[in-house]
Amino acid sequence: MKDIIRYLASLPRRQKQIVLGAMDICILPVIMWLVYAIRLATPNVAVMQGLDFWYVYVGVFGVLVFTLLGIYSAIVRSFNEDYLLRLSIATFIQIVGLYAIKKLNLAFIPMSIPLMYGFVLFSYMWWSRAVIRYATLRTFAKKQNRKRVAIYGAGLAGQQIAAALHRSDDYLPICFIDDKASLHGQSLSGLKIYAPKKALGKLGKFHIEEILLAMPSVSRARKKEIIESFELADVKIMELPGVTQLVGGQVQVSDIREVDIIDLLGRDPVPPKPELLEKNIKNKVVMVTGAGGSIGSELCRQIVKHQPKILVLFEMSEFALYSIDRELQNSGIQVVPVLGSVTNQAKLERIITEYQVQTVYHAAAYKHVPLVEANPFEGIYNTSIGTARSVDAAVNQGVETFVLISTDKAVRPTNVMGASKRMAELYCQGLAATKPQTQISIVRFGNVLGSSGSVVPLFKKQIAQGGPVTVTHPEVTRYFMTIPEAAQLVIQAGAMGTGGDVFLLDMGEPVKIVDLAKQMIRLSGFRPIDENGIGDIEIQFTGLRPGEKLYEELLIDQEDVENTQHSRILKSYEKYYSLQEILNVFDQLNILSRENAETKTLYTLLNKYVVGFNR
Repeated sequence: MKDIIRYLASLPRRQKQIVLGAMDICILPVIMWLVYAIRLATPNVAVMQGLDFWYVYVGVFGVLVFTLLGIYSAIVRSFNEDYLLRLSIATFIQIVGLYAIKKLNLAFIPMSIPLMYGFVLFSYMWWSRAVIRYATLRTFAKKQNRKRVAIYGAGLAGQQIAAALHRSDDYLPICFIDDKASLHGQSLSGLKIYAPKKALGKLGKFHIEEILLAMPSVSRARKKEIIESFELADVKIMELPGVTQLVGGQVQVSDIREVDIIDLLGRDPVPPKPELLEKNIKNKVVMVTGAGGSIGSELCRQIVKHQPKILVLFEMSEFALYSIDRELQNSGIQVVPVLGSVTNQAKLERIITEYQVQTVYHAAAYKHVPLVEANPFEGIYNTSIGTARSVDAAVNQGVETFVLISTDKAVRPTNVMGASKRMAELYCQGLAATKPQTQISIVRFGNVLGSSGSVVPLFKKQIAQGGPVTVTHPEVTRYFMTIPEAAQLVIQAGAMGTGGDVFLLDMGEPVKIVDLAKQMIRLSGFRPIDENGIGDIEIQFTGLRPGEKLYEELLIDQEDVENTQHSRILKSYEKYYSLQEILNVFDQLNILSRENAETKTLYTLLNKYVVGFNR
């Protein structure tokens, strides 16, 4: 039998339609005889008396109607509302046709026959296709077990993904979970709907392996609550993408993805202010230094959305420059890739002059704390001196706006990386105090999710390998923000600058790194090993790395902070040194870098000028 099914399923689509049509043209006259036999209570009955060859008319007319309404064009293995509607219309047309034959006295048809025929015809068409679908799925089903899934959300997206999962070889939907009390205990698409608390007790009983969040429009805060409510359950959490990604199409199994850790850390974004996004970009020549880095590349993606005249990509890494340049080539904006170092002021000035750059976003810097700690002079030269030469180039060539991308590690730093950033800030502040034509601003924020320096990619890799997940200290905390949100806020903050401003991005609440590790382990369907040794993946504490702090700050001085016109951007007024004094300091840094002096000499200089740095 399976060989026959496989043979029929392997036929070309047109031949399959012919087979179904031939089957129906034979069955429809049998249905007509059956309803007459039921109606007159005898099998020996004259059907449609007065109309010769009635069986030909019934079969051909029925198949013709089904063909015109696309019944044979529908894929038998998929049932949906459209198929039902077409089938209903086709049945109704045939009922009307029978009543027309009766009215015209072309044949003897009792009044109840058309309705009986329509009922049996609809049932036959539905059940015959259901049997074909069932037999085909059983024949071609993969031998491995399908994952048993509970779907959280019984809305349209949940119903669509349930139908898609039923047809898949990899997933088996078991039940729905929904917050709406009026749905609890009911069935939808053959699956029972449970309240979240009751479902928690059913997961083990039903052997649920995954919970699928089918709520594309739910807020991040609510999604976080739902995920945390299933922390004790030994199941993996998956989700469908956001509602904007699903508009205009049916939900498919391929839409299922892992829950983004952003949904546990990130906040619902505040809509950006278009006038701030466009002020320094639209119809202007914009340059991004460090354009191939995590923040730099996202800045470039955001910038091309707001129609700059030209976007200049300035990057030291050939591969990073190639990657972002290739990505932006189809943006419709003229993109100019420039390979170079921000420590080369002459080249910076030449590029600014050649393309008449009006806005500079300076994102070039070394960011990895342990690496800069092991190579302090390189960190100072690239980040501090590189920033000084970049902003000098911008001022010398009359650039309108210069925005320095800084970090929370610049506040009372315990490492050279943070100290190098604070020195860069001090140079920009000192230069801005001279009131140059260029408007100089500083934007300071914390960690961004998914950057090359983020712990998230590291944790994902360690979990995939079965652990252990390494955390430096049980009390270490960090601020987190998504890269797109950070880039948008940087652009908006720069647009509000008046000269020498230090803007702080509202990073939300700090997150314990150990809690982040535990949440990522649970989202992957595993349990972190507890103090009793029970669980799947171990969390190891490796100790703070050289120069690493338990927590980061955004403010050097907690006073003199004011709100801005954007709810997630603050403005800080901080102490700085005169340009002449900071120039003397940078002359010394230059000499120390060239002479490869002892690190102790460098530390002495940083101790004096960077608040909180103590070596």
